[in-house]
Order: sequence, then structure tokens, then C-alpha cells
Amino acid sequence: SHGCSADPMASKLDIQRVLLTAVMLALFAMIGTGLVSLSYTGTRARVAANERVVLMKRLAAVLPRGSFDNDPIQDTLQIHDPALLGTKQAVTVYRARQQGRPVAAILTPVAPDGYGGEIRLLVGIRYDGTLTGVRVLEHHETPGLGDAIDESRSDWITRFVGHSLSNPAASGWKVKRDGGVFDQFTGATITPRAVVGAVHRCLLYFAQNRARLFARPAP
Repeated sequence: SHGCSADPMASKLDIQRVLLTAVMLALFAMIGTGLVSLSYTGTRARVAANERVVLMKRLAAVLPRGSFDNDPIQDTLQIHDPALLGTKQAVTVYRARQQGRPVAAILTPVAPDGYGGEIRLLVGIRYDGTLTGVRVLEHHETPGLGDAIDESRSDWITRFVGHSLSNPAASGWKVKRDGGVFDQFTGATITPRAVVGAVHRCLLYFAQNRARLFARPAP
């Protein structure tokens, strides 16, 4: 019998084809990765820009634009106080200034005891300790009941403007059902109770830490 020997030329062509295929695959992978990277970079920039616009609108809702001349989004601090700010996580403070002088701070505390869980807030406080506004950033309250804390559902959240630690006194910082001055919702007392408590504790934090919050100069 005669043995069969492989064709050297055919083997060489097979190797070349495999190498060419590998090179082509690697090239396509590099091109694909580059396109994805470019797309991600462009998308990330747009997302960041959109997030900034949304954040500026939220900040403007609790602090009139004309009352400061700095960029609060760039003038921030990270603070911790689980007892008064409602969370073990860092809380962002946006600082507003006029010609370098402190005007107000906008804090992002949490009401940990909402009916549906945590309620994330935006609380604006003038340097003198007066509230400039409160808004809800995120909540999981019951639709039609507890969600009245959302400005799109009712004007309840707007009624904090002008209040402070002395207006009302500490005993008034409760819903009316508990002997305080703030309205509750029909069939939903837990939610407004949680928000009122969180805002009051935020005011206490600000009063205790006001000088420290503005001690570090703007970046």
C-alpha cells in the first residue's frame, strides 16, 4: 500500500487563510471597540449635560437664580450625619454665594421612615436659617395618597418656604394630627410626618454646622 503525504502548498494556504481570518477579526474588533468608545464618550457627555440641566432646574426650584452668582453645582461638600440627615451615605451640600459671601445651602437629606421606604429630599436653607424651599427627589409612596408630597401632585411641599427652627417652635414641627402646624393627607399621615421630621432635622443640622459648611472656600 502507498502512504498519502499532505500537500505542502495546500497546508501553507490553509495557514495563510487562518492567519488572514484572525487578522481580519482582530481588525474588526478594534474598529468595533473604537466606535463603541466614541459612541460612549459622546453619549456620556450628552448625559452629563442633561443631568446638569435637570439638577439646575431642581436647585432653582428651592433657591431663586438671582440670589446667588456662583455655580452651586461646582461648589459642593459631602457630609455625614446619619441621625440628622437620615442616611449612612454621604449627603451632598450645594453652596450658594453672592460675591463670595454665603447666601444659602441646599442639602439632600433622606426621610428614612416614609410609608414606602426612603424619601430623598432637596432642602434649601438661607444662611439665616430660613427655608427657601423643599422638593422631593425620589420616593416610593402610595399613588393617590402619599405621593401628594410630589409637587406635580399637590402644592403641599411648597408650604415649607419661610419656616425655620423658630417658626414654628420645636413643638410645631409635626403634622396637625400630632399637635403640629403642618397639614397631613387624608388617609396618609405617615408620609407627611416623615417629610416634616426630615426637614426639621435638616434645619437642626444646618444650625449646628452652618459655619463649618461654608468654612472651606469655593473651588
